[in-house]
Amino acid sequence: MKKPELLLPAGSLSRLETAFLYGADAVYAGIPEMSLRAKSKFPLEEMEQGISFAHILGKKVYLALNLFSHNKDIMHLEKFTKVLKALNPDGVIISDPGIFQYIKQEIPQIPIHISTQANVCSWLTVDFWKNLGADLCVLGREVSFSEAKEIREKCRNIKLEIFIHGSMCISYSGRCLMSAFMASRSANRGACAHSCRWKYKSKLLLEEELRPGEYLEMEEDDNGSYILNSKDLCLMPKLDKIINAEIDSLKIEGRNKSEYYTAQTARVYRKAIDDYFDNPDGWQSDKYMKELMTLQNRGYATGFFDGIPREESQDYTDTSSKSNYRNAGVIKGSANGFLTIELRHKLKKGDEIEILSPFKFEPVKIILTKIYNKDNNRLVEELAPGKVNQSAKIPADGDLSIFPENTIIRIKIA
Repeated sequence: MKKPELLLPAGSLSRLETAFLYGADAVYAGIPEMSLRAKSKFPLEEMEQGISFAHILGKKVYLALNLFSHNKDIMHLEKFTKVLKALNPDGVIISDPGIFQYIKQEIPQIPIHISTQANVCSWLTVDFWKNLGADLCVLGREVSFSEAKEIREKCRNIKLEIFIHGSMCISYSGRCLMSAFMASRSANRGACAHSCRWKYKSKLLLEEELRPGEYLEMEEDDNGSYILNSKDLCLMPKLDKIINAEIDSLKIEGRNKSEYYTAQTARVYRKAIDDYFDNPDGWQSDKYMKELMTLQNRGYATGFFDGIPREESQDYTDTSSKSNYRNAGVIKGSANGFLTIELRHKLKKGDEIEILSPFKFEPVKIILTKIYNKDNNRLVEELAPGKVNQSAKIPADGDLSIFPENTIIRIKIA
């Protein structure tokens, strides 16, 4: 049985490097210059660096062109095609049939992946895209596991990809009209305002036409009302079943999330996959779930894995994170018994930090006995990130080679 590809989001060059450091096989990203993906921090010159870096490692990079096009977008396609040819990524992610046809004609050699935005939910649709020349279909989050298995059985000559971790959407795989209507921000273009996470004031009684006298009450309490808020997707407890179903690529959502999120999801799922192949009979999800709970999350659920989600997949009272861990910083160097840390959170003397080495699963814990401001080498009681990157130096014992550049540090807050 072949190991599935572990696919991570990369919203910037640093997150691409972090994903590969912690075990990703491939990443997906967007290019802002084409005005086709919002919020990307990936200028073309850095994208070129990232793809070259990936290919040196034997890894892959897929570029997203998965908007639904309007007439004004077509003028960009010729330029985008030239960019694709120059960058030579390992695939392009597409949802629009017209763009599919255009790219297939202009760059027939590039693999095309059908985006989750295309809402591929049946074996007939997978077969349709396969016959047009697609190399892979990303199944919609709304596909149950039993449906995915049937699709795999009926469609053997095309790769399949599923989401295993990340935000869940109240709309069909990110096609949110609420965000576009309420905030003029298109979810399809990566600019979702997350209207489903907002607090709504409500006191409603709903009565369905054919059920007179049966009322569904929605009432705001002291915490407000979060009637559209889904818990986050986490299929770690189902990972063994997914591997055995021969799904080719396992995708993690979160293009705009932190380096800590990238590192932690990559390292935990990498370890879980490898451990399963080493000892499938003894594999259990508990220790991996414990680590995933350190990520900021809205609570976890398994989405549509077992069919239509039940009420426990929603949280109607709160959208705050269930984790008390935060991204503390990124290691940028080590020398003479010191680690240099680019800060993401305030550190003070006496704090305990946890370093996530790419070479061991158990976090390395260090009590901060001394903190130096790297800019002036002064000993300080505390140091916080500022508008520009603020860096600290801390003493550390032992083999510092297990903490290469881009190693992530976390801290537990009260």
